[in-house]
Amino acid sequence: MTPLLAGIGLYVLLQLAIGVVASRRIKTEDDYLVAGRSLGPVLATFTVFATWFGAETCIAAAGAVYTDGLAGGSADPFGYGLCIVLAGAVLAVPLWRLRLTTLADLFRLRFDTSVERLAVVLMVPTSLFWAAAQVRAFGQVLSAASGVEVEVALAVAATIVIAYTVFGGLLADAWTDVVQGVALIVGLGALFVAVARAEGFDALTRLEPGTLSLLGAEPRPLLAIAEDWAIPVVGSLVAAEVVARILAARSERIARNATLVAGFSYLLIGLVPVTLGVLGSVLVPGLAESEQILPTLAERYLPTFLAVVFSGALVSAILSTVDSALLVAAGLVSHNVVVQLRPGMTERQKVRVARGLVVGFGVLAWVMAARAERVYELIEQASAFGSSGIVVVVLFGLFTRIGGTPSAVASLVAGVASWCLGAYVLELPYPYLTSLAVAAGAYLVPALLRPTEVRVLEPA
Repeated sequence: MTPLLAGIGLYVLLQLAIGVVASRRIKTEDDYLVAGRSLGPVLATFTVFATWFGAETCIAAAGAVYTDGLAGGSADPFGYGLCIVLAGAVLAVPLWRLRLTTLADLFRLRFDTSVERLAVVLMVPTSLFWAAAQVRAFGQVLSAASGVEVEVALAVAATIVIAYTVFGGLLADAWTDVVQGVALIVGLGALFVAVARAEGFDALTRLEPGTLSLLGAEPRPLLAIAEDWAIPVVGSLVAAEVVARILAARSERIARNATLVAGFSYLLIGLVPVTLGVLGSVLVPGLAESEQILPTLAERYLPTFLAVVFSGALVSAILSTVDSALLVAAGLVSHNVVVQLRPGMTERQKVRVARGLVVGFGVLAWVMAARAERVYELIEQASAFGSSGIVVVVLFGLFTRIGGTPSAVASLVAGVASWCLGAYVLELPYPYLTSLAVAAGAYLVPALLRPTEVRVLEPA
């Protein structure tokens, strides 16, 4: 066993130990899914940051920038960082005041149970895409560290991820996110300094023209640029993972401020892997697996100890996201479907069901990761699938009294149908923008043609 692989193993064992300790404090469903609504400013900030700063930034974005230049990073960190800032500024306070357990609760309170369950059907695949992206990235790290085939590494990665997630719920996630966030910043900083000292920034002068353009080397239509930015910014604005952390905060002020600080930190720290990806295209040209650029740079420029620290940082970034995605998927099905159908369940039974669903969804995420070609492919699907209808219904439902159940159902169905049709059948040039327009129209038409009584959301 190499020192690098041993270091990753010890890091994973530490994370598992934290999860087991935290599991002793879990008595109720709220403890498991929203940490008992107890997160203070430090825990809330780190858990929002670490949940989002995962494979998409350290593996996918660095690989995309390595291949396509700075334009490959338009989604991450720039788009997703802006998305988190907007979520903190616009959504954190009104969502926290409703005292929800999951985002799907909003659909039941504002509309009815049928809308709630339809929303669950659309949101669970999104979380599974996110989880699969992290599992694939974890497999890439294990493969780079051990030399085993990516397929074998994926199976090992999935097993570790499932075990890690089952134990501690969101409370353990928040605790470990502090460790993970610190490890990530230290690891990325060490690699950045090592590359800068060894090569300086002379490599920037050897880049192809247009590599440092955020809009790409060639002029593109404005709608094409808008499509690229709309997927991360709008598509993830009401992502259930960040909403869960908003709901877990101790106060509305903490919910808002922690999300804002995490968003700006995401933008700042996200520039490090992006810069390394750009430099890597010159320093390590011709990689067969572009998404292994950061592990490859670490192996080349860092001494063994710091390489272990960096690998731990990559693992931390991945684990902090995948456990959140699996937990959200399990929470949506357990809280908004199973518990609704069996109202007499005890708190212990609710937690047991949620943990069982984590295992099931973890296996599904592994299957999806094994079939995907790249992490970035999974991330784009996670942001786009079903999200247009979810965003439209949440914004109309939360901030207006326009539309009832018919509007919500029409928007959710039209949004996902138009995106799937536009992206996979008709191959439209701007499928996500089209799905947003269709979802908004589908919401407004029933509301204008046949006004219905609207439920008013009241703070808890």
